[in-house]
Amino acid sequence: MSQPQQTQPPAAQRGIVKQVLSGDAIIIRGQPRGGPPPEKQLNLSYINAPKLARRGNPNVESSQETKDEPYAWEAREFLRKKLIGKEVCFTIEYKVPNSTREYGLVFVGKDTSGENIVESVVAEGLAEVRRTGVKPSDIQQKLCELEDAAKAAGKGKWSTDPSHNHVRDLKYTVENPRNFIDSLHQKPVNAIIEHVRDGSTLRVLLLPDYYQLTVMISGIRCPTFKMGEDGQSQVAESFADEAKFFTECRLLQREVEVILESVSNQNFLGSILHPNGNIAELLLKEGFARCVDWSITVVTGGPDKLRAAERSAKDSRLRIWRDYTPSGPAIDSKDKEFSGKVVEVVNADSLVIKLSSGSLMKVFLSSIKPPRLSEDKQNEIQKDNKGRSFRPLYDIPYMYEAREFLRKKLIGKKVNVSKDYIQPASNSFPEKVCCTVTVGGQNVAEALISKGLATVIRYRQDDDQRSTHYDELLAAEMKAQKSGKGLHSKKETPVHRVVDLSGDLSKSKQFFPFLQRAGRMEGVVEFVASGSRLRIFVSRENCLITFLLGGISCPRGPRPAPGGIMIEGEPWGEEAHKFTKELCHQREVEIEVETMDKAGNFIGWLWIDNTNLSVALVQEGLASVHFTAERSQHYNALKIAEDAAKARGGKIWTGFEETKEEEEKKEDNVERKINYKSIIITEVRPNLTFYAQHVDEGPRLEEMMAKLREELASNPPLPGSFTPKKGVLCASMFVDDEWYRARVEKVAGNTVNVFYIDFGNREVTDPTRLAMLPSAYQGVSPAAHEYGLACVTMPEDVR
Repeated sequence: MSQPQQTQPPAAQRGIVKQVLSGDAIIIRGQPRGGPPPEKQLNLSYINAPKLARRGNPNVESSQETKDEPYAWEAREFLRKKLIGKEVCFTIEYKVPNSTREYGLVFVGKDTSGENIVESVVAEGLAEVRRTGVKPSDIQQKLCELEDAAKAAGKGKWSTDPSHNHVRDLKYTVENPRNFIDSLHQKPVNAIIEHVRDGSTLRVLLLPDYYQLTVMISGIRCPTFKMGEDGQSQVAESFADEAKFFTECRLLQREVEVILESVSNQNFLGSILHPNGNIAELLLKEGFARCVDWSITVVTGGPDKLRAAERSAKDSRLRIWRDYTPSGPAIDSKDKEFSGKVVEVVNADSLVIKLSSGSLMKVFLSSIKPPRLSEDKQNEIQKDNKGRSFRPLYDIPYMYEAREFLRKKLIGKKVNVSKDYIQPASNSFPEKVCCTVTVGGQNVAEALISKGLATVIRYRQDDDQRSTHYDELLAAEMKAQKSGKGLHSKKETPVHRVVDLSGDLSKSKQFFPFLQRAGRMEGVVEFVASGSRLRIFVSRENCLITFLLGGISCPRGPRPAPGGIMIEGEPWGEEAHKFTKELCHQREVEIEVETMDKAGNFIGWLWIDNTNLSVALVQEGLASVHFTAERSQHYNALKIAEDAAKARGGKIWTGFEETKEEEEKKEDNVERKINYKSIIITEVRPNLTFYAQHVDEGPRLEEMMAKLREELASNPPLPGSFTPKKGVLCASMFVDDEWYRARVEKVAGNTVNVFYIDFGNREVTDPTRLAMLPSAYQGVSPAAHEYGLACVTMPEDVR
């Protein structure tokens, strides 16, 4: 009698559980063999688990959305927590004919002695046993016993708890993504990664509200899969499969925390937080991803770590960076950082800096674009202005505001400069040294962009010639856009209708009475042509004037003439030009127009920080006193300065010696010019000058003061109604509670520095003690005259 044929037990295989599809189906990843490891879907033998919800496919007409069967989620989660990422041993029990579907048993560990997952699922009441066949096998019998025990104990689906409590309310869409993100307040949300589309795009399930969202990892982009030419197959970019596998191994069906940070085309941007590290940093460090400018600004915690990880991969030439070469010339570390003083702001994106060596260097602010106009718009502006030449500073909207912001913030200040990159010369544009400039620890470019006065340059993704603080610039621009500042404002753009009086005699004649009557007024030096010739923007009259310093003769440097000819300069002309430019260029000054020449140039006096520029040039030996100064109140100060310069010698006085005849003539002239006047000294200054009132003008002054006080007493001004501005005449109440005429010299918060023009003294007062000076008293010349002691000068160490 023959022996019955024995059935060989199925051979055991090993693998890593990649994904749990449901309570009775998993995907196992095999051992890699030189490429992506093979994967196998395995259905658990002998059981049926509740089915999970399925989203309808909008591209398939018959596809419909289904909900979870009760306890389907619990069954899936039971297996996920036990198996994901774990090594298992499995056996194939049978295969469905004419199908790739396989059924088997799964054991935790390296062999079949480990926990039997099928038995565990049944014992927890999370699956039903298929009771089929006339004679059940030993495995089926054991599973039936476990099922009966679970029913008796009321476990899982055999519980008396209402079944609807164990069905998820899945949400696949969010009506208002922006509001949804704002409601989370940038706080981490528990989630499970359900699917990895590519290395940086994931489908996540937010807990406990069961929102299923597509999330793109903020700040990075991995190689993706594009649709093939046939419209159905997918073509992987280089390293796309490897990047996807890298992310799947670490995140698929893992419990993570998600910080939703922004939204793009209904796809959410967010950071994935895992206890073992930040997946974005890991992808960048391994060369599987690159930083992207458009989303890196929203990364929680800032972009620095991401940029550093990308730089590490570039330096190591890893994977997607295997052919990487820097997009610009390297900068020598010795010259990378330096400091200096800003002496000029060129438009709104470049500065001229004076280095410690005394040389000048022009630098450009990295990665910013100043306000600009299209060529058509420029032609339109020229047409509107009847052919007048195009002036970018005043005609381009917000260019003047940008230049003024930098001028007020930087001129004369010491700044720190760090070179970022060098932009090579191209076409008609010279080479540009692009830098990050900081003053007081603040990035100047970032401050300019945050005011909406410049925009950030967008680069190609592989262009690393950019600011080292590029992400901060993008963040500042985003804030400016949200608040609608400057260039991003929806309001009408500002227009500066500046009248250029230079070289226009008829217009200069029209403006001359207003400028002369205004007395001492503010201006900004826009250009220095020579030591005594400047172009000044007078904001009060909104005009540009050519201004000549009065009372002096100053040598001129070489200058171009019509026809391309250069006129040879006078001795010490360049030095005078340099002195005036360094002292005044783009600085706020005060001017007083006295007269006008035949060419429409205005002549008068200029002060910078209360220093008379004419006197300063004479004192430096770069100018001499002109005979027209004799009738000026500044003549004494000029003569004292000239005598001191002659005594020192050098510069224009090199080799100068007065002859006896000239000395006698000078003495005769001095004797003939003596003119005694009775005065009352009202104020003495530390520099040997003093203010005095002429006795013969006393009655007129007393009468004027009495009328002024009577007028203000009969019509008392409202305290605080007067807004003080530098250079404006006003009425000021002194400590004796009487009104006097005064000029505003400085406004600082709630304090105002005033100069009493009829007495020569100064005071720091409160704005509420100031009032508008009636127009009848504004044209009366000041009663206080400044004098200096003749034939004496202060020692050098005292001045």
